[in-house]
Amino acid sequence: MSDTLREDLTRRNEALLLRLDPTSPEFASLPQEIFSYHSLYPLDTGDRNPSSFGYPTSVYKCTSRADGCCYVLRRIEGFRLLNEAAISCIENWRRLKHVGIVSVREAFTTKAFGDNSLVFVYDYHPNSRTILSTHFPAPHNAPVPEKVLWSYITQLASALKTIHSAGMAARVIQPTKVLVTGRNMVRLNCCGVHDMISYDGRKTHQHFQQDDLVQLGHLILSLACGSITAVHSLQKSLDFISRQCSQDLKAVVMYLLSKPAGFKTIDDVISMIGPRILHEINSAHHYADMLEDELSRTLENGRLVRLLTKLGFINERPDWSETGDRYLLKLFRDYVFHQVDENGRPVLDMSHVVQCLNKLDAGVEEKVMLMSRDEQSCLIVSYRELKHCVQTAFQDLGK
Repeated sequence: MSDTLREDLTRRNEALLLRLDPTSPEFASLPQEIFSYHSLYPLDTGDRNPSSFGYPTSVYKCTSRADGCCYVLRRIEGFRLLNEAAISCIENWRRLKHVGIVSVREAFTTKAFGDNSLVFVYDYHPNSRTILSTHFPAPHNAPVPEKVLWSYITQLASALKTIHSAGMAARVIQPTKVLVTGRNMVRLNCCGVHDMISYDGRKTHQHFQQDDLVQLGHLILSLACGSITAVHSLQKSLDFISRQCSQDLKAVVMYLLSKPAGFKTIDDVISMIGPRILHEINSAHHYADMLEDELSRTLENGRLVRLLTKLGFINERPDWSETGDRYLLKLFRDYVFHQVDENGRPVLDMSHVVQCLNKLDAGVEEKVMLMSRDEQSCLIVSYRELKHCVQTAFQDLGK
């Protein structure tokens, strides 16, 4: 496995295991359990500015007792649900499945935090970052490369197509609500929040769908110019795009920001970016091939770990592992791991270890010479016979 991929996966696993110190004041200030969710861990300091949803919010990683998986709790603080029918609108989001949308699991009200809070449960994507923190860490930032922009546009257009086709609207296409969860992979976060906190029973979302397209245009404009405030100087920003980007990109941005007599649709956007979609599909397949190649390199790891675990159970058990066939396994362990060179120094040959374990697991007919530590006895056995010894000895332990 490549060092880059290994490091990325290791960091994700570490993020999954993060826990608060039980002696910390923060641990004492949080509820120990909310419905079936426990082990809350703050993911950020919270969006204390109520301008995003109209209420302060805070975000926690948690673990579900139902399946043992990690999820995200997004808490809307100080919100009192006045219309119980608003809960039903989250069902539409639960049924919506798309790789570009952070899946919604459920929503509920609680007083576990000491106030009236509305809590949304989303899938957890470890080490994900917002567009804002990824591309706008400072007041002045470099423009995002056009190749990356087209990838973002394609993914977000696909997500919006699914949402709009279901008769809903995202309403969260903002730098603080779009997550970068992998290699140029983006997902819409916080879907369904606006639908619940501003629930009025309306069935149509056409107006909000138009807002989605405008928000997408603002986001692309900001990324292309490297400035979160690019939309405030619209003409200057469009001139910059004309000089630095292709005319195709400028055409998409201008369409998204325009105010035509009729309604704009995401289908029109998809038609405009058609050739770029093919390139994105090609890139996705190349990346999938790379991951499959990396996976094939580690395919045998689990099998060898199980074999080593069995040997660990069998070897060095007092008055048991020194007799019968188990003694052969002790000698085999020395042959694999405890070899020395002519100067008595340990031989640390990983290829020798892997090769021997593979032959043992396969039970090949090849023979190997095993020697006792005092060099007074020598046994010649096949890997097939050694495999039978492992199976028999492990079965004896289970009796």
